[in-house]
Amino acid sequence: MPIERFTAKNFRCLRDIELQARPDFNLVYGSNASGKTSLLEALAYLGRGKSFRGAPLTSLVAHGEQEFVLFGEVREEGRVNKVGVRNSREGLEVRVNGDSDGGSAALASALPLQLIDPDVHNLVSGGPEQRRRFLDWIAFHVEHGYLDTWRRFRRTLKQRNAALKSGSSRDAIRSWDVEFLGLSARIDEIRRSALELSYDTLVERGELLLGHRLDFEYQGGWAKDRSLAEVLEEGLERDRQFGATQAGPHRGELKLIYDERQAKRLVSRGQQKLLACSMILGATETAQSALEKPLLLLLDDPAAELDKESLGRLMDQVVSLGAQIIATSLDPEALFFPSAPAMFHVEQGSLTQVSAGGPQA
Repeated sequence: MPIERFTAKNFRCLRDIELQARPDFNLVYGSNASGKTSLLEALAYLGRGKSFRGAPLTSLVAHGEQEFVLFGEVREEGRVNKVGVRNSREGLEVRVNGDSDGGSAALASALPLQLIDPDVHNLVSGGPEQRRRFLDWIAFHVEHGYLDTWRRFRRTLKQRNAALKSGSSRDAIRSWDVEFLGLSARIDEIRRSALELSYDTLVERGELLLGHRLDFEYQGGWAKDRSLAEVLEEGLERDRQFGATQAGPHRGELKLIYDERQAKRLVSRGQQKLLACSMILGATETAQSALEKPLLLLLDDPAAELDKESLGRLMDQVVSLGAQIIATSLDPEALFFPSAPAMFHVEQGSLTQVSAGGPQA
């Protein structure tokens, strides 16, 4: 599912750029603050409908402009899907082949992608929410209907929390529990299935990058020796005091185990990056297998904080995926590909294609 053509107008420093990408290897190079990361951010925005840097709209629209527009042509099974995003003060507008009803979920389906950036280590060292999102990304791509289940759960959770905050009676709060429990059970089931499906790949990728055995364990968000119904009933007064539901899949955690300890307490910053990269690559491989098509993998300065040997192992694993790769680098010679990538130079927000790639000498 390669993106063949991408344009961005008024996105950060990218006033008007066009990228004609190859289906395998693409490398964007340039100095610091030239626009490399902004280009990957724009590409990721086209596939997610949001910034991976958590930036608000005011930071994304070029100075003096009212909106930004992103557009991509994505090839799939002999046809070209047209994907577009426009964002302004009036809100986000999404179109996939002219249809504006699908929202961000339609973008994720039309242009499934993953990202490795300099903050990828936070997947290991950060809080449980990041690892929940990681597992939910796999679930979204391997289990049809998961997104709808998750959205229904979030609405039910919001309504239960509103009842808790308003001081509603115990019976009024319990009225939300039947739906809450049913949706929680389904989310728990799908997450565990997604981890089971990806488990061997995650472990294998981790061993190849780190040279050590890894393990992964999903914790549902409540005591595993009790039912969620029991936990909700026993914790009702506590929930009322906090004004929020303290147990459920919104509190779930993907526990990472490295040499029988939690990974975030043991590994160095460089090892954290390699472990997080192995997880991203494992998730990408799992989704590609389920979808039966290659994904887009964005690499933002993968050489950062890695020695030459570690970077070589990482690039070997990246290439082995068979995904479409768009990578950035300060040095055009820093990243090794088995064949010469399409080369692009970015400077002050302007993009120039240097070469179309070809057999490497």
